[in-house]
Amino acid sequence: MRTYIIDLDGTMYRGNTNIDGAREFINYLHLKNFPYIFLTNNATRTKKQAKEHMLNLGFKDIKEDDFFTSAMAAAKFIAKNYSEKKCFMIGESGLEEALKEWNFEFVKENPDFVIIGLDRKANYTKYNEALHHLLAGVKFIATNPDRLLANNGTFDIGNGAVIDMLEYASGVEAIKIGKPYQIILDILLDEKNLKKEDLIFIGDNLETDIKLGYDAKIETIMVCSGVHTEKDIERLKVYPTKVIKNLRELIK
Repeated sequence: MRTYIIDLDGTMYRGNTNIDGAREFINYLHLKNFPYIFLTNNATRTKKQAKEHMLNLGFKDIKEDDFFTSAMAAAKFIAKNYSEKKCFMIGESGLEEALKEWNFEFVKENPDFVIIGLDRKANYTKYNEALHHLLAGVKFIATNPDRLLANNGTFDIGNGAVIDMLEYASGVEAIKIGKPYQIILDILLDEKNLKKEDLIFIGDNLETDIKLGYDAKIETIMVCSGVHTEKDIERLKVYPTKVIKNLRELIK
């Protein structure tokens, strides 16, 4: 049976606004017992917070185990590939929880890693602290490269814009974990005991959701409800298997 790998921001909702057809599509998956995983680049929320956010928006029967985030993938990637444990983190509770689950230590001085996720309360001083560590040669890990974050009919600055700033200032290229990078797919397959040929990717972002599936030769469905529309396909040279306007089109 195929497993749907579903994006959140711009696909299920925009900030605190429901996307038409999303709840109906998830209800349909439940009715048909079709397996799915919410794979999100958004590293700000914990699994519990992600579940509560969707329940508050009217989704039904959502569980914490339904979610896999770039924060979870980043923490597992570092833990599996490095022995060091001290990190300087910019991020919110989702990234903090994920790192704590792998017993990382949060420090301000002499870290082994600078780990950057979206932090909507970060300021110039904190970004400078991260820069100073990077200039000293500390390893640079980024949860995700999203330039934009869909929010209630408009867009906010995404983590990718912050990563670009720090890469430009430091001259150090980050190891990027989230979509469209293969790292998050490899970790997801291992974590959930899946094979890529059994997956179908659904998302709104050609540069992240669809590009990951396209590069990995996985079936992709682009829904025009978030960052990109059909007119962006040729411009970005990322080609989804199927394009839909509304997730109701997938209900049979």
